[in-house]
Amino acid sequence: MQFALPPRKTSQPPPFARAAALNNASHRRRQLQLLGYIVMGILTLYLICGWLFSSPYVAPTEIEPNPSVLLVTVFNEAIMSQPFMELVRKNREDYASRHGYTNFFTNVSTYDALVSPSPASWALVPALRQALTLHPTTTYVWSLSAYSLITNPSLSLSSHVFSNLTSLMQKDVPVVPPDSVIHTFSHLRPADVHLILSQDMDNLAPTSLILRNNPADAQTGEPDNWALFFLDSWFDPLYRSYAFQKAEQHALEHIVQWHPTILAKLALVEQRVLNSYNFAYGEREGVDGVKRRHDAKWQPGDFVVNLKNCDFSENRDCDKEMADYFARWQKEVKKLDG
Repeated sequence: MQFALPPRKTSQPPPFARAAALNNASHRRRQLQLLGYIVMGILTLYLICGWLFSSPYVAPTEIEPNPSVLLVTVFNEAIMSQPFMELVRKNREDYASRHGYTNFFTNVSTYDALVSPSPASWALVPALRQALTLHPTTTYVWSLSAYSLITNPSLSLSSHVFSNLTSLMQKDVPVVPPDSVIHTFSHLRPADVHLILSQDMDNLAPTSLILRNNPADAQTGEPDNWALFFLDSWFDPLYRSYAFQKAEQHALEHIVQWHPTILAKLALVEQRVLNSYNFAYGEREGVDGVKRRHDAKWQPGDFVVNLKNCDFSENRDCDKEMADYFARWQKEVKKLDG
């Protein structure tokens, strides 16, 4: 019997062909698994050898010993006498030569074009910016008020501050006294600190300020710009035009509290570590009714004395006060030099 059309062929392979295909697939799978095991073994061996024969990088927690320091002093020749400035200059030059530091002296009037019509005290910020521009490889900049005198010349910043920063840092305390809701970080390591300040009874005290500047990278020549970012943020025209009661001081308090990038680099230390005043604060009662004391008055052996507001008080004489502490400093120098 003949059919009009040939029978349709099945799409299924015969049993013997299916068995051969399954065997080939299983063989390839075993080959791939074996190759995977070999590659994994080689990678594991490579990682173990790398771990055994290389020293892993560990981020430093402490500040390196004896970093370079630039000491910045901003005079105001319009209101300071020449004898007064000469005493301060001699004090700074002796201290810098004694510890291998560098001095940078400048004057408020240098920055009139940048600061005006804001208060002249704003000149501190562009002065620090210029200091970093002229000395890009310095590790630390110590800005010390021209109304301050270094009274313990034996203390270097390394021995007095940097090597003890772990114990000196005030952690989880109000940034602005007495009761700011913004607190300092509780887990900050000394190596991560880029800004060191103290507080007086009422405010942050930038009259003695230490700023870290990571020196220019040897390959790219580009400096770490956190210090420049900080200074540029502080000198923002918006803050200079705003009528802060204490000008740059209140602007600093604002950016420290409301810029986490700055707060994360801030370390506060007790006032007498960096910035003792030559007067004592009286006892004050807070809004909660609790009386508060603050230890600010200079004592023999303290690092620095600051004649805060001597130029604004009618019953005070800046030249006389400076001469008194300069005489004390000379005695300390004689003891050191024999």
